Amino acid sequence: MSDPQPQPSAAADWSADHLRLHRHLRRHPALLPDSDTLLLAVSGGQDSMALVALLTALRRLHGWRLHLWHGDHGWRPESGRTAQQLAAWAAGQGLPLLGECWQPEPGEPAASGGAGGIPSEAAGRAWRYRRLAIGAAALGASRVVTGHTASDRAETLLFNLARGSHRRGLASLRGLRALEGELQLARPLLPFSRADTGRLCRQLQLPVWPDPSNNDRRYSRNRLRQEVLPVLEALHPGAARRLAALAEQLAADDDTQGELLSLALAALGARDSSGAGSDQQLPLAPLRALQRANQGALLQHWLSHHLGERLSRRSLETLLDRLAAGSGAGSLQLAGGWRLQWQRSTLVLTCAPTAESHGREPRVL
Repeated sequence: MSDPQPQPSAAADWSADHLRLHRHLRRHPALLPDSDTLLLAVSGGQDSMALVALLTALRRLHGWRLHLWHGDHGWRPESGRTAQQLAAWAAGQGLPLLGECWQPEPGEPAASGGAGGIPSEAAGRAWRYRRLAIGAAALGASRVVTGHTASDRAETLLFNLARGSHRRGLASLRGLRALEGELQLARPLLPFSRADTGRLCRQLQLPVWPDPSNNDRRYSRNRLRQEVLPVLEALHPGAARRLAALAEQLAADDDTQGELLSLALAALGARDSSGAGSDQQLPLAPLRALQRANQGALLQHWLSHHLGERLSRRSLETLLDRLAAGSGAGSLQLAGGWRLQWQRSTLVLTCAPTAESHGREPRVL
């Protein structure tokens, strides 16, 4: 079935950018499900304003109910005025907007970070997502939607690469990820660059409220954006676009590997204490027959499935050393009260009793 085309009366509101996003959403229907309530995070910058314009035009085809959210951190003298102007613009567009001012949690400083009292990027991000999750729950929204672009994705890849991140870190900033419970964070503009959103704002004559802090080189991401990426673009034009494409490919590869690792774990013949097939215990003989890298990948996948988080590289290497052939029985204490035990033939993951389960046998996963 071909993509629906706009009605003639709406032709002026339709462009190649609208069609590009519409087709992207048709290829990825779980990104922004039709007829759902969506909460859009809007800073007033060009990316979020382009996001609002595109989704507003496309909602007649997808049946969304759109709500906007703006967070005023109060970190700039003009931020209150920006919030008021943005609220007035949204009202003129018939779009409901929830505006909130940052209230630090008890014991949290109003501003933290480096020299000169620079507010922490991490603290602001955590507050925004926390308030967005609360707002989405109140609205019954299935998605919190942000205006991250391919440019953000390229910067994130470089930033995590410099930090020595695992492949999963290099593949971060995915199109869809869990935010809280069943609530998902969606990033539909990843096929677009920052240049695209700037052009779109000019073409549609959208108001934009630039954030002066984006030019502050005391923030690490701003330095990368202003000092590192321009050099890469000068050496290899199109570098940012290719870096974003690489992050997309790494994300797809990571998903593929996850599925294959699940199949491999099943093929290892995991058993529970009664001998029935399960994922509660791992037999050591077939695991030890694999190359060390494959042992590590399988153990990481198995443990993160149960623990809900990945082992550090150091912990994983320690575990592999202790599981080496001929090591005999042993155990390893993990974070959160978890304990890994092994004998000659079996690897078992147990959890220490909690306050609620005091007096009962440790739970075997």
